[in-house]
Amino acid sequence: MADTIRRHVHVSGRVQGVFFRDFTRQQAQALGLAGWVRNLDDGRVEAVFEGDTATVSTMLEKLRDGPPRARVEDLAVREEPPEGLGEFVIAG
Repeated sequence: MADTIRRHVHVSGRVQGVFFRDFTRQQAQALGLAGWVRNLDDGRVEAVFEGDTATVSTMLEKLRDGPPRARVEDLAVREEPPEGLGEFVIAG
């Protein structure tokens, strides 16, 4: 689809051990986005979202808040070409 965008995100702060991945999966699936989320060894969470511009923007705003026990300090977002992912999953 021509209107599909992809954003690769690194989230830092208190984002592991606070259900951040499951929160991200639930929100992304509710919005109908494709992609994945995983924890990194350095304490950050990495995610990829594919969908229309407005929906991906909504998801990024949800990530800035995170689940109740999280504390998001930084959200680094990079544009990438869409790969045509079909669902949203928790990876690795």
